[in-house]
Amino acid sequence: MTVAHISTVAFVGIEAREVDVQVHMAEAGAKEVMAIVGLADKAVAESRERVRAALHAVGLALPFKRITVNLSPADLPKEGSHYDLPIALGLLTAMGVLPAPEMAGHMAVGELSLDGAIVPVAGVLPAAIKALELERTFICPQACGPEAAWADGLEIIAAPTLVALINHLKGVQVLAAPVAKLADEAGNIPDLRDVKGQETAKRALEVAAAGGHNLLMLGPPGAGKSMLAARLPGLLPPLDAREALEVSMVQSLAGELKNGAIGRRRPFRNPHHSASMAALVGGGMRAKPGEVSLAHLGVLFLDELPEFQRTVLDSLRQPLETGETLVARANAHVRYPSRVQLVAAMNPCRCGYLSDPERACTRAPKCAGEYQGRLSGPLVDRIDLHVEVSAVSAQDLTLPPPAEGTAEVAARVAAARDRQRARYDGTAIRTNAEADGEFLEKVAKPDAAGLALLHKAVDALKLSARGYHRVLRVARTLADLEGQPAVTRPHIAEALSYRRLQTTN
Repeated sequence: MTVAHISTVAFVGIEAREVDVQVHMAEAGAKEVMAIVGLADKAVAESRERVRAALHAVGLALPFKRITVNLSPADLPKEGSHYDLPIALGLLTAMGVLPAPEMAGHMAVGELSLDGAIVPVAGVLPAAIKALELERTFICPQACGPEAAWADGLEIIAAPTLVALINHLKGVQVLAAPVAKLADEAGNIPDLRDVKGQETAKRALEVAAAGGHNLLMLGPPGAGKSMLAARLPGLLPPLDAREALEVSMVQSLAGELKNGAIGRRRPFRNPHHSASMAALVGGGMRAKPGEVSLAHLGVLFLDELPEFQRTVLDSLRQPLETGETLVARANAHVRYPSRVQLVAAMNPCRCGYLSDPERACTRAPKCAGEYQGRLSGPLVDRIDLHVEVSAVSAQDLTLPPPAEGTAEVAARVAAARDRQRARYDGTAIRTNAEADGEFLEKVAKPDAAGLALLHKAVDALKLSARGYHRVLRVARTLADLEGQPAVTRPHIAEALSYRRLQTTN
């Protein structure tokens, strides 16, 4: 018979590329022989056993023929279990159970259970967007239907089992169309009102939220650094529709979209300091996204910063500068979006009590130099705001809650973000932290007094060109928080105060 065709996808980064599943049957003799070709990995090669068992579960058996399943293009690596369903549908088409002309216009993803159930898989959202682009009917597991439904205008068949899918395709029963779902984000958000004292740190947190700036907090154990970082997501504005789709595509590939529901809350990732380079920036055998990509358009919080391996931290330098991660391997070169807001916390030295007069570090200043020296100068230079978080006194802890909480600060942050959105309308820039070059000089040019102060600071603090521009970005954000059209000397002075932390290489 002729070759049966159905489409599926292979993932290269967050891009879904079409794969033509071709099934051919030829006389083989006394037993059935099935081969899957087309640069398939172990999970795809094992599909034949899952498909064989699933077909048996619905009362069908493969004929005693030589079956060849080709995944074209053959030079594109195929990974994952989502090839089970398209392979099964291709076999059913080749056997004459399903109509060949109609099936050629379908795209399918899904893993098959041995009892014929269609199991959820990762990457349904980018696959659905690819199906919409190619004008194909999209077949997926029922649990992934709400995720696929975000590809507006796409015809979707979301089936719970293989037998239900066959009945639907043959017109025996009708499966309900899935409905896009929003994630339930009504859970409690940590309130800034819970933080006693730390006014300087809270001010820096507000500035960081308003302009999307990277932030480094330095202070003794128990000062509240992690507590402050956990409250940053509550200050950030929700994702707009385009941003939510960007974030959800990465989460979909990583299998982290719960129940196929998309949310508007910005991601907050908090990896342990033992994380490897592949875990942080992406990679591994399948070049999967790392924490920096899973935090895209949100917050990447690195606690105990010097405890991370230095090579791992330095691998963040490119994503922080360019907003994307390039994972290069011998068999794969993929890009993932990585526009993150880095928030880091560290102790001043290994024991953490460098500046405490009652618990002074016995090895100061050597201990501090060695500990802070674990951070490379180029990485520290990419952090806009450096703030010292001092220990909280017992008197501060007995004070009543502050008047301002997350809601009040978030309102000022939202107003500052609105000013930036209007300023950068028509460009790819979202926040002041992304502005650079001549455009930054144009929108953040300080007055004469501020410019004179900045020039003096460049010489006194030995600021690099990157550091110079980052001071301008922070100053522009400070002006936006006040609703001021121009950057003035006080804005420059405050921005410079956030670059006082020095480390050695």
